[in-house]
Amino acid sequence: MSQVDQFESVFRSALKEVYTYDPLIIRSVLLITDLQGDAASAYQKKIERFLQKSRGVNHTDYFLVQGDEFSTTGELLDLVAQYAPDLIFTYRNLHSRAWRFPHSLGEHLDVLLQRTSIPVMVLPHPEAGYAAEHAFEDTSEIMVVTDLLAVNDRLINHAVAFSQTAGNLYLSHVEDERIFERYLDAISKIDVIDTNLARKRLRQQLLKEPEDYFHSCTDVLTKIFPSLKVRSLVMFGELVEEYRHQIESHKLDLLVLSAKDERRHAMHSVAYPLAVEIRQIPLLML
Repeated sequence: MSQVDQFESVFRSALKEVYTYDPLIIRSVLLITDLQGDAASAYQKKIERFLQKSRGVNHTDYFLVQGDEFSTTGELLDLVAQYAPDLIFTYRNLHSRAWRFPHSLGEHLDVLLQRTSIPVMVLPHPEAGYAAEHAFEDTSEIMVVTDLLAVNDRLINHAVAFSQTAGNLYLSHVEDERIFERYLDAISKIDVIDTNLARKRLRQQLLKEPEDYFHSCTDVLTKIFPSLKVRSLVMFGELVEEYRHQIESHKLDLLVLSAKDERRHAMHSVAYPLAVEIRQIPLLML
């Protein structure tokens, strides 16, 4: 390595992204269900109780869309445009019995996540019976799920808005162990690279960047909200299994994650497997 390259590497490694807090206030919520009458109203009250202690949802108007108000995705998008809420609440497999299987989100939710810029709270299905016992108690235990790039102020700020005064906010980043090993296998076949050194340094660097960013989040948030406990979890592992473990071990009430991939129309590669398979607690998808 030339001295110029070495200097550039040292300089770039010293650069750190710093978190900026921007308060988020949710003034209107649209609950979309395929329920009717008393069942729909009861479900709305359950959601209101779930959010009543959240930081940014204290003065919020709730609107309810019932099952007989739409049947197609086009009709659903028209209703969303009509209400123009700050946040949408719904669940997978609207107007479908496919909620019995962990295979899809259903066409309504799939289109909703991709065709609107409004954050969507994906709830456990009211008839499925797979919700965790603590799923709708409150939002005292929240985990942020970052994608390939951990730096995401918008994601953190949304999580803070749903946090409670003395709650726990976990900032998490999971590097896929299998992808890492695949690249290490390729590196091992390049004779000018020391494979053992590459493994050590690359692993350290992949963990260092999210750790540095999360440290800046902790510094900022604990000054503004002294009673909020901000914790970081940065690790290698298998994505879905790791978050299943975190939900069970911390009794998480909410996962906050990015749904959209700016490079394409499909859902973000990290979000989709989590949205399909993590069904026992609410997921806030931006």
